[in-house]
Amino acid sequence: MKIRAADKSELMQVSKIERKGNDLVLKGKVYGTMPMTATLTPDEAKNFLRLLTPKLALFLLTLPFRKSKD
Repeated sequence: MKIRAADKSELMQVSKIERKGNDLVLKGKVYGTMPMTATLTPDEAKNFLRLLTPKLALFLLTLPFRKSKD
């Protein structure tokens, strides 16, 4: 999975997602070269959920089934 900036440049390539205790751990490379491990804690996940609106939640559920505009 690749996370891109607004200008379509690659910010991070996620190669693995795993659970470590109560945290979600993402492993990959930043800018294609620098290894990185990012951790999402339960508190940060709650903060993420506070940002969601019903319309955005519906969009996220349908996102995997949409076509890219590449």
